[in-house]
Amino acid sequence: MALLEFSVTPLGQGESVGEYVRRAIEVIDRSGLNYEVHAMGTIVEGDLAAVLDVMRQCIEELLTDCDRVTCTAKLDCRRGHPDQLHDKMQSLERRFGRPLGRSGGATA
Repeated sequence: MALLEFSVTPLGQGESVGEYVRRAIEVIDRSGLNYEVHAMGTIVEGDLAAVLDVMRQCIEELLTDCDRVTCTAKLDCRRGHPDQLHDKMQSLERRFGRPLGRSGGATA
């Protein structure tokens, strides 16, 4: 099983790229893979070929009308550990003895 965290960014499309993010997430959603979207990218879980393929599809989707797209990615492949997407957070929360993460507008 593999976890792939990635972010694709169209260059030269202005400051706001929310519409491009929406299009990439639609590609991920159609893939049927488990995923989580966060403020700086998306984490996708599946077999290695599937997660790499969905990243390629996202890049190709943006290249349909963008001359340049960049991508950053981080990959974790681990045999015998399905559902890493949730298990990693649960493991950390057990170590802290409480839920992790904050929302509601808190700033650092």
